[in-house]
Amino acid sequence: MIQPWSAGRFQLALSRPLVMGIVNVTPDSFSDGGQHDDASSAIRHASGLVEAGADILDIGGESTRPGSRAVDADTEWARIEPVLREAVQWGVPISVDSYKPQTMQRALDLGVDIINDVYALRMPGAETIVAASQAGICLMHMQGEPGTMQLQPHYGDVAAEVRDFLLQRTAGLLALGVPASRLCLDPGFGFGKSLVHNIALAQGLEALTACGYPVLVGVSRKSMIGGTSGRPVADRLPGSLAAALACVAAGARIIRVHDVAATVDALKVWTALRG
Repeated sequence: MIQPWSAGRFQLALSRPLVMGIVNVTPDSFSDGGQHDDASSAIRHASGLVEAGADILDIGGESTRPGSRAVDADTEWARIEPVLREAVQWGVPISVDSYKPQTMQRALDLGVDIINDVYALRMPGAETIVAASQAGICLMHMQGEPGTMQLQPHYGDVAAEVRDFLLQRTAGLLALGVPASRLCLDPGFGFGKSLVHNIALAQGLEALTACGYPVLVGVSRKSMIGGTSGRPVADRLPGSLAAALACVAAGARIIRVHDVAATVDALKVWTALRG
C-alpha cells in the first residue's frame, strides 16, 4: 500500500488515483500554448479545472516540449506569479512546474505545495532549496535537455534505466534528510524517448511503481498518443484516456492531464468496474 504523499499543506491519500490538472501560462506549449498566457485567462482556466474535479493544479511558465527554448527566471516568474498567488487560496494542492531554483524559492515563499521538476533537482541549488521546505517533490526522468532530447535518445532497457536514475535521485534527497513521504517519481514519457521507448516504458511501468513511491505519469496528448493512434494533438483525448488507464492499472497514482473532466469520469468508471 502506497503511503500518503506529504505535500506542503496536504497529506494526499493515494487510495484512488489523483488527477493533476495542467495550467500552462506559456505562448509555446505543444498542446495549448498561447491559450492561457495571460494571468486572467490562466486563473479562469485553473478555476475551471478545479470545478471539473482536479485534485492538484500544476502551474508552469516555461514550455519543456521537444525543441523548446529556455526562458529566464524573471520571465517565467512574471507569467506564473499572479496565477500562483490566486490559486494558493483555493484549498487545493498547488504544484509549480519549474526546474529553476530561483523560481522554486519564490513559489515556496508564496505557499505552493509541490515542486514538479523535469530535471529532478539537478540544477545547482535546487536540492538545498527544496529540501529545506515541506513541499512534495516530483522527480522526473529526462535523457538530455528539452531543446535536443528527441534527436537520438538511446537505451538498453528503458524501464530499468529510468527506475535506476530516479532511485539514485531519491537516495540523494534522503541523504539530505528529506522524508521519503515527500517524494514522487515521474518516468518522463516523451522526454528523451522515442515511440518505441515510450511503449516499452509503459509496458514496464511496474518496475517503477513497485519501488514504493507514488508514481506520476504525464501522457496527455503527447506524441506517443499520436504515434499509436495517428491522431493530431487536438484529437488525442481518447488515446490519452486509454494510456492513462493503462498506467493506472500498472500502479500509477497521479495522472497529469489537460482534459480533467474526461479523465475524472474515466477513472470513476474504471475504478467501479475494477472493484
